[in-house]
Amino acid sequence: MTVLLADDHAAVRLGMRMVVESAPGFTVVGEAGNGATAVSMARALRPDVVLMDLRMPVMDGVAATGRIVAESLSKVLVLTTFDHDEYLFGALAAGAQGFLLKSASPSSIIAAMHAVLGGDQVLAPEVTAKIVHAALEAAPAPAPQFPGIDPRLVLTGRELQVLRELGAGLTNHRIGRNLGIGETTVKTHVSRLMGKLGVSSRVQAALVAHRAFAQE
Repeated sequence: MTVLLADDHAAVRLGMRMVVESAPGFTVVGEAGNGATAVSMARALRPDVVLMDLRMPVMDGVAATGRIVAESLSKVLVLTTFDHDEYLFGALAAGAQGFLLKSASPSSIIAAMHAVLGGDQVLAPEVTAKIVHAALEAAPAPAPQFPGIDPRLVLTGRELQVLRELGAGLTNHRIGRNLGIGETTVKTHVSRLMGKLGVSSRVQAALVAHRAFAQE
């Protein structure tokens, strides 16, 4: 699996390269010091995953993520320091497949990449949950423009249950255990409810869940 690193700090890229290449089957095919370079390298290299920083010169990670996702060049995992980053809303709306803390353990980073490459779009539950909460509470940033669909009007009872679990940042495995259904069935429900809600990632679905069920 090929990985492109996008971060404006050379030391961070070096650390991430060491983490990625320590795992069997992963190869770093390029490094970009800004978002514009990341987009051009993604077009040329078509990596399986881009590990994307948010705060970069020339073009930030939000804009770069938007272009990469729009052109279906690669899956994008956002790297953040999780300091109530004002770019979080933009990254969510841009369609990032997930989020990693820069302080995450090497095993967590590798596991997250495996999950996304497997089509699960799953990160560590506590990371997803924290970032969703931060995005919802971030006053300076505009809310992402998701379709104004009330999930209770379009989803089945089981899909609503799955959506609530997504709002808690749970993995498919945990959702299946909580609801007493198989992981493959969970994936099917997740895919269907995302289509009905008009969102492109699990994190976006989690935001919809938080907004829909906030008053309950």
